[in-house]
Amino acid sequence: MEFAINKDILLKSISRAIGIIEKKTTLPILSNILIEAKNSKIKITATDLDIIYSEEIPLQKLKKEGSTTTSAIILYDILRKLEPNDEAYFSLQDVNKLGLISGNSKFNLLCIPPDNFPLADEDIKKTAFEISSPKMLKLLNKSKISISNDETRHYLNGIYLHKINLENKFLLTGVATDSHRLSSSSIEIDSNTDFEPIILPKKTIFQLISLLEQNTGTIKVSNNKSKIKFEIDRCILISKVIDGRFPDYDKVVPKNNNKTLQIKLNEFKNSIERVTTVSSDRKEGLKMKISKDSLQLSVSSPSSGDGVENINVKFDSEEMNISFNSRYLIDITSEIENDFIIINLKDAGSPVLIKDLSDKNSFHVVMPMKI
Repeated sequence: MEFAINKDILLKSISRAIGIIEKKTTLPILSNILIEAKNSKIKITATDLDIIYSEEIPLQKLKKEGSTTTSAIILYDILRKLEPNDEAYFSLQDVNKLGLISGNSKFNLLCIPPDNFPLADEDIKKTAFEISSPKMLKLLNKSKISISNDETRHYLNGIYLHKINLENKFLLTGVATDSHRLSSSSIEIDSNTDFEPIILPKKTIFQLISLLEQNTGTIKVSNNKSKIKFEIDRCILISKVIDGRFPDYDKVVPKNNNKTLQIKLNEFKNSIERVTTVSSDRKEGLKMKISKDSLQLSVSSPSSGDGVENINVKFDSEEMNISFNSRYLIDITSEIENDFIIINLKDAGSPVLIKDLSDKNSFHVVMPMKI
């Protein structure tokens, strides 16, 4: 194997692949990336056995075809420290040694033969459908804030992706919950879209988000009951899905919250940030005293003090008091697109429904705290 490539182009590819690789693994081959050079391109592949990521890069200078695997971290660090736009020349010296020359630098990298690299079948055997990358990115970002970190309930450690029919519209819906809060976001899809309901793992979600942030076109999606495949430009991401049953979340979405609180988004977010400064633990709770045209936010910490702030709001019911984990509210405000946030309440002990007037296909549910 022998080829030359612009180091910045290869560096970008490896930086995307490196997110898959586990820092600690008992299998040395999983610390490596697979490099395959053939047909005037190279293919970079990384896997942790649950996720496999591959990317193809066109080559102008392919002298000899071949393949090998080498340490992703070491190669990434070398490329990162080379001069911008330098050309990197790679040549496979033997099955255990990959030569790299760039400028005045010369390296010999240890390799593991490619036959040992674990590859998965990329054929999902389902018809792929296309979705706008920005829309898919928005769905993931709005849903992911409620993913649970409790590994004893592994089925909550991801986003439940499924197809629903709502008011004669077919939607791809993402839902996540940690049992204290729930977030849902949907995008419209064709009625004939073939999609199996699955739970997308957290690691896959963040890897996919990093790819979508760099793409403004479309993404191809196909899946079956055990894995899902995403195709973005020359990149392919295939992931196992979480084996488990997601709870019937519709049962916890409030249906009779008829008290409406309307607040200017930035005022609300900034006020929470200021008031909670006195508390080192956001779980201590944010108290909200709501009246017809005013909202008082307060935090009291036995170890550091207290803070109070009042902001103007619109509320269509009698005065009430309710408390929340402030972190949950801050997370939600970061995903609201409208200038106002709408909170539908029932009473101090019932979950609230939070809506975004600029996105009717998303909502959040938050359980209040008892303080």
